[in-house]
Amino acid sequence: MKFLDSLKPLSLLVLRTALALIFIFHGYPKLIHPSEGMREFFLQHGMPAYFVSASGILECFGGLLLLVGLFTRPAALLLAGEMAVAIWKVHSVRGALAVNEYEFPLAVAAACFVLATTGAGAASFDSLMLGDSGSKRSRSSKKSKD
Repeated sequence: MKFLDSLKPLSLLVLRTALALIFIFHGYPKLIHPSEGMREFFLQHGMPAYFVSASGILECFGGLLLLVGLFTRPAALLLAGEMAVAIWKVHSVRGALAVNEYEFPLAVAAACFVLATTGAGAASFDSLMLGDSGSKRSRSSKKSKD
C-alpha cells in the first residue's frame, strides 16, 4: 500500500478542492444576493436573519481557504461546526433516523472534520508557509533530523 500512501498529498488536495467548490457554490448567493426568502428560511428554523450573511462569509472565505490550503485546520473546523448546526437546526427535523434528510451535510461535515484533524497535506500553503503538511510522521521525522 505504499503506492496509496504516496497519493496522500493528492487526495487531500482533491478533498479540499471538492469541499471548497461546494462551500463557495452554497455561500456565494448568501453573501452577494441574500434574499428575503433566505432570511425567512433562517428565521423559520430558529436562527437570526443575520446568519444568512454570516454563513455566506464563512462558506465563501472558508471555501477559499480550503482551496488554497491556508489555515485549513481552523477553517475546516468552523465549516464542520456550521454543518453540524445545519444538521441540528434544519436537516434533522424528522429525527435522527431520517438519514436521507441530512446525508449530504453529514458527509460534508465529516470531510471537514477529517481536514481539521489531518491538515491540508503537502500540496498547500499551510505546508509551504507554516510547515504544517498535516502528517504527524513528517513532523516527527523533521524533528529527529534536526
